[in-house]
Amino acid sequence: MTARNVRGAAAAALAAALSTGVTACSNPSAPAPADSAVVGIATEPESLSPLLGYGKDGNSKIFDGLLTHDADMKLKPALAEALPEVSADGRTYTYRLRQGVRFSDGEPFSAKDVEFTYRTILDPKTNNASRTELDAVESVTAQGADRVVFTLKYPYAPFAERTVLPIAPEHVAGRQDVNSGEFTTRPVGTGPYVLTGWSKGEKLSFRANPGYWGGEPAVKNLTMAVVKDDDVRATRLRSGELDAAILPPALARGFAKDPSRTTYAARTFDYRNVTLPTHHAVTGDLAVRRALDLAVDRKAMVGALLDGAGKAAYGPVPTDSPWFTPGTERPYDLDRARRILDEAGWKTGPDGVRVKDGVRAAFPLWYTSGDKIRQDHALAFASDAKKAGIEVRTEAGTWEVIEPRMKTDAVLAGGGSPADPDFDQYQLLTSSLAGDGFNNMARYDNPAVDRALADGRTSGDPAVRKAAYDTVQRELAQNPGYVFLTHIDHLYVVSDKWEGPSTQVEPHDHGLGAGPWWNVEQWKPKQK
Repeated sequence: MTARNVRGAAAAALAAALSTGVTACSNPSAPAPADSAVVGIATEPESLSPLLGYGKDGNSKIFDGLLTHDADMKLKPALAEALPEVSADGRTYTYRLRQGVRFSDGEPFSAKDVEFTYRTILDPKTNNASRTELDAVESVTAQGADRVVFTLKYPYAPFAERTVLPIAPEHVAGRQDVNSGEFTTRPVGTGPYVLTGWSKGEKLSFRANPGYWGGEPAVKNLTMAVVKDDDVRATRLRSGELDAAILPPALARGFAKDPSRTTYAARTFDYRNVTLPTHHAVTGDLAVRRALDLAVDRKAMVGALLDGAGKAAYGPVPTDSPWFTPGTERPYDLDRARRILDEAGWKTGPDGVRVKDGVRAAFPLWYTSGDKIRQDHALAFASDAKKAGIEVRTEAGTWEVIEPRMKTDAVLAGGGSPADPDFDQYQLLTSSLAGDGFNNMARYDNPAVDRALADGRTSGDPAVRKAAYDTVQRELAQNPGYVFLTHIDHLYVVSDKWEGPSTQVEPHDHGLGAGPWWNVEQWKPKQK
């Protein structure tokens, strides 16, 4: 956890309020009351239903999981009263549930809700893109009102980490279409806040849950303002319309001398990489992959693109993680990159672009429109590749445009999770998930990596797991399926009107549940 200081009503009543529908918020430009917070985020979820993937990494604010993370990312009980009991063979996890918990509509929470949530997510008819994360689950069974037993198909070392997943109420979500019912936009949960309004593309409004089992939050009204444009978000923060916001490094720097605000730098596992599709004549060539991995100047990217708020990336695991494998760093070595291409038969053509067997060393690189950090990384990558004789044509588009092209076209992508190395690597690299949506986008296929990934997720021995992920990282250094560029710190500027803001180590996905407001239910107004 790091922070950088740069300036030297009852549950039933809430249910009734929700039943009236989405409400309009007060004038967004008016100063927020002392017990209210307005934070600016860059993205919003497509749905607020955990059955469809919302809040799967925790901190959902509307819901709770069986477990949650503390400030140091250690698991601790939430809806469970303790950490799970795990059988000797690692295949049975038993949770005893916290007593007296109620949903925000006043109905009691029980083990049936847990069973319903996991069974619904695992149902192929449910449109949850993250279903594969629960592949190990064979069954989930409620045993009475306060006990749930998970049986796994195989030992899965990080399974407890998967149980930060929010629990949905069967009596609400189970009575409507899971994919399109109103629960997706008007959820009911056990969490510290209740959704009172959602104007898509503009804001989400929350009210403190007075019946919250952890105690009613001091911040009574919370607004998540959706502001996709970085400059606009900074302007609204400067005007006082926002109390806090996520900002790119260049804009965060503009608040450095503001005595009324603090900038927080959250360490992350959030990486940016370039996919190297195996189904392309150029990026599928091992010599090209190795050359590109050496031709990129990662440290220059950290300085020029991130203003130092990040670090060079050589794989999904950050260099300061205990799971990182020393010796797998790839230094910037343009001369060696050129030699690799020369020796593989990629000869420089009259226009400076290499050619082999009539194929020009050229390919498109897509990045998402409006994402300046991805655009900057794409342009820097293309510039470095050109010096090695490889032509990279950068293209911007929406995911709807990019996704059909991912089999053959390179993409400036991102990912990363601090919870467990399996989360970072299995879905990114295993050949069994090649081309499965956004899993293994490069369609990487390496039997040695597949074996190591299986060992890493099934062993309960930390030494065996460390050896497995060492193997994965060494294989990536020899046969890169992606060129990893940077790990990006997330910067947030926050008004000094509260006590309690802090940061956790953050994943790639951030917005509602990450940032200094990860623990907003614990904030207190500062005494004047």
